[in-house]
Amino acid sequence: MKSPQIIEQSIQIKASASIVERCFTDLTLMHRWLNPVLRCEPVGEKWSTDIGSHSRFIIQIPGLKPTLNTVVIEREPGLVVWGFEGFFQGSDRWECQPVANGTILINRFQFQIPNPLVSWGFNTFAATWTKADMEAQLRRLQRIAEELGNS
Repeated sequence: MKSPQIIEQSIQIKASASIVERCFTDLTLMHRWLNPVLRCEPVGEKWSTDIGSHSRFIIQIPGLKPTLNTVVIEREPGLVVWGFEGFFQGSDRWECQPVANGTILINRFQFQIPNPLVSWGFNTFAATWTKADMEAQLRRLQRIAEELGNS
């Protein structure tokens, strides 16, 4: 299998690491900054970011609804890493790094696409959109965290 693809982005947020972390661990807040075509839901009774917790991310495409099943594989204060297998295999890492005037949030999406046809389709049509969408999500998360930090 070829080496994984990595899309890594970061943003400086004028809010504490605990507020920034809340934005990606609180499901209600998460749905305020996630792309509206992306829905996240717990697998089981309640949402959690504890190690071993399962959730699914569903792309709301009428008739299709591709789903990425995830499990929390690493968890520390200010850090959540979701692992996933399916049409993508890899991890989505969210890490807060406190700095003098707030927090740097780093999002690292590392993945492989085992199916060559799906891989070609992603790289041809969706890779650029995915990177831009990740940037837009970080800007939306930044606005929410800074609003929460000022309230």
